[in-house]
Amino acid sequence: MVVKHVLLAKFKEEVAAERVEELIRGYANLVSVVPSMKAFHWGRDVSIENLHQGFTHVFESTFDSTQAIADYISHPAHVDFASIFLPALDKVLVVDFQPTPGN
Repeated sequence: MVVKHVLLAKFKEEVAAERVEELIRGYANLVSVVPSMKAFHWGRDVSIENLHQGFTHVFESTFDSTQAIADYISHPAHVDFASIFLPALDKVLVVDFQPTPGN
């Protein structure tokens, strides 16, 4: 069973663009140090619908199960990263879901 972990973020205005890029690189690096994290993708909001509610970035991680997400959340590398990433955010929303099978 594949489970997706999606984090929507809006960085604080005072966080410099260079710092945002550094944090994104740190987030992407977690896939190489947290065994339960199978894949990572991210992007900036490009919607023309203007329904983003202020969220500017989307981060998606792939796991094999909800237990794998729990393992990721408690992994020391994630705990350390979260302690520097989360304070840089003005808004955050996290959703985990199991994708439907493709046709």
